[in-house]
Amino acid sequence: MNTNKIIERPFIDELRFNLEKTSQFIQVILGPRQVGKSTGIDLFLEKYKKPFFLTSGDEFRGEALSWIKEQWQYALDQGESSLLIIDEIQKIPNWSQVIKGLWDKEIKKSKPLKLVLLGSSSLQLQKGLTESLTGRFQAIRVYHWSFHESLKLNKMTIAEYLKYGGYPGSYTLLKNEIKWNQYIQNSIIETVINKDILTQAQIKNPALFRQSFILLSGLPAQEVSYTKLLGQLQDKGNTDLIKSYIELFEGAFLFKAISKYHPQSLRLRSSSPKIIPLCPALIDRLFYRNKEDHGRIFESCVGARLCQLDIPLYYWRDGDYEVDYVIELKKYLIAIEVKSGKRKSSKSLSEFLKKYPKAKTIFIRPENFEKFDLDPIAYIEKHLN
Repeated sequence: MNTNKIIERPFIDELRFNLEKTSQFIQVILGPRQVGKSTGIDLFLEKYKKPFFLTSGDEFRGEALSWIKEQWQYALDQGESSLLIIDEIQKIPNWSQVIKGLWDKEIKKSKPLKLVLLGSSSLQLQKGLTESLTGRFQAIRVYHWSFHESLKLNKMTIAEYLKYGGYPGSYTLLKNEIKWNQYIQNSIIETVINKDILTQAQIKNPALFRQSFILLSGLPAQEVSYTKLLGQLQDKGNTDLIKSYIELFEGAFLFKAISKYHPQSLRLRSSSPKIIPLCPALIDRLFYRNKEDHGRIFESCVGARLCQLDIPLYYWRDGDYEVDYVIELKKYLIAIEVKSGKRKSSKSLSEFLKKYPKAKTIFIRPENFEKFDLDPIAYIEKHLN
C-alpha cells in the first residue's frame, strides 16, 4: 500500500458546497472512527482560499466557555466571515450549550463566522446536537471506505474488499491476518465500545452488550427475531433492551438494522430487522470459514453500500419469499436482488412484482459490483428504463 497516497473523499465536496451556499448552519461531520474525517479536513483546507482557524478539543484546558470563546476570537481575528473548525469537539465538557450561546449571537451578524465541528466519537457528537443544537446544523455523514476508494488507495481485489474492507488504516496489514484482526479488534471495535458507547450510555451489563455485538457481527444480511436474539444472550433481558443496543450500534456506525417493507409504516416498524454490518471488516471472522456463507457476505456488502445513500432502505418478505433489498428512489419502488454463488430462484421477485406491479428490478452480481459501487444511484437510474 502506498501510505503517502491520499484520496479526497466525497464529503469534502459536500462541505465546500454547504459552506458556500448555506452559511446559516453549523456544519457537523459525523462518521465512524478511522475513516479519514480529520485527514479530509486537512485536504479541504489546502484548497480553501478564505480565512480560517483550525483547533482541536485535544488542546482543551481549563473551562469550556472560556476556551471556546478564545478559539472563536482567534477565528474572527483571521478576517471577515472566517471559518472556525473545531476537531474532537466532544472532548470539551458542555460543548453543545456553549456553542449554542455563541452561535445564536453570531448568526445575527451580517457576515457571521462559519463553523465546522467534528470528532472521533459520533455517538457523543449526536448526543450534544440533539440536546442543544436542534435546527442549527447540517450533518455531513462520512462512511466506511467503499470498494472503489479502497481500490484507488490499495489496489484491492473484490475478494479482498469483501473480507477486509472499510478501514483504510488496516490495509497495510493485509499480509498478516493476525495483526490485521488485532488492529480491528483493539483500535476500532474496542475503542468504539469503550470510549464511545459505554461512557455515554447507561448500560447496566457491559458484558451482555459486548456479547450482543458478537452475535450481530455473525448475522450479516440476515433477518433476526428480537426474541430469538435475546434467547442467545447469556443473561436475562427483554426485546426493548436488544432494540436499544442495536440503536447504539447504529449511532456508532457499526451496524444498521433495516426494516421489512410494507406500505403501512406501523407494520413496517414492528417487523424483525435485517442486520447490516456497515463494512466487511465488522463481520465476524468465523463467518468466512464456510464458503456457503459467502453469498451473505456479498449481500451484506451491497447492503452496506446502499446504507450510505441516505435513502429509504428495506428488505421484503412474505412467507418463504424474500427480496434482498427494496429502496424508494424518486418516484420509483425498486427491488434489488443480490446474486452470488448458487443460482437463486426468481420466484421471490415474481411474488413481489405481483404485489407491486409498478416496481422496478435491479440485479447486483460480483461481475457488475464495481460499476454499482462507483456510483450506486447513477447505476440504478441507468437500469430503470
